[in-house]
Amino acid sequence: MSQPPELDVVVAPAHGPVEIGPTTRLPARREDVELHTPDGLRLVGELALPEEREPRATLVTLHPLPTHGGYMDSHVLLKASWRLPALADLAVLRFNLRGVTSRRGTSEGAFDAARGEANDVAAALAFAEDHGLPHVNVLGWSFGTDLALLHARAPLVERLVLLSPPLRFTTDADLAFWAEDGRDVLALVPEHDDYLRPDQARERFAAVPQARVVGVDGAKHLWVGEQHVRTVLDHVVEAVRPGAGPLPTSWEGPYDRMTTRVVGPRTAGTPSATEESP
Repeated sequence: MSQPPELDVVVAPAHGPVEIGPTTRLPARREDVELHTPDGLRLVGELALPEEREPRATLVTLHPLPTHGGYMDSHVLLKASWRLPALADLAVLRFNLRGVTSRRGTSEGAFDAARGEANDVAAALAFAEDHGLPHVNVLGWSFGTDLALLHARAPLVERLVLLSPPLRFTTDADLAFWAEDGRDVLALVPEHDDYLRPDQARERFAAVPQARVVGVDGAKHLWVGEQHVRTVLDHVVEAVRPGAGPLPTSWEGPYDRMTTRVVGPRTAGTPSATEESP
């Protein structure tokens, strides 16, 4: 299993105005957290909250496939945590699935091809409920979308937002559950996705009448480029806090400029936190 390289993170306090970009971390209350699974594992993560206000809604994030470099710092999820508490009053919970390592540390356990990860999803949702986080939405990316469709069925979940869903582990029976359940499902599908493209996604999600499939022109599975990150985050915010977008692209106040420097051996195919990583 590939793991992130050893990184030295450089945080440089700065003050705007600045155009929000890949290395811009906006103010928030950030707390290292631990999740405890029903099968006895400890998972590591981070909760980011608005700096001076209570959150209006919550994103519980599920990262891409660990065997292909996915982890809690995968760039779209990382940028959601860096931007959305300040720009949209959202709480963002990120964590490493079982057996996954990031700068935050290593979660216990081992990759289990979407089976044991049911307990990881349960732990994250229990954490959100125990901490009174409001209006819980599950944001999955790639493998994380399968986990959302299979395992994020607890009553407190208000909707699913799916980025680049491959529907690799999701069966017709799983889609039938969401069709009968009726909760909102939004799928953002890149035009040039490696696994499931917009027309194919519309065919598969036709079984879920309330599901909305949005094709994103020019995008690929990894959502490389600031333009596509902004598109994703605008859609996410519009889904969970209608009327709160589109998000501003510049910031006037204090912020952190985040850069990383590789200080240990890099695992092939595994980027740093500020690169366009899975």
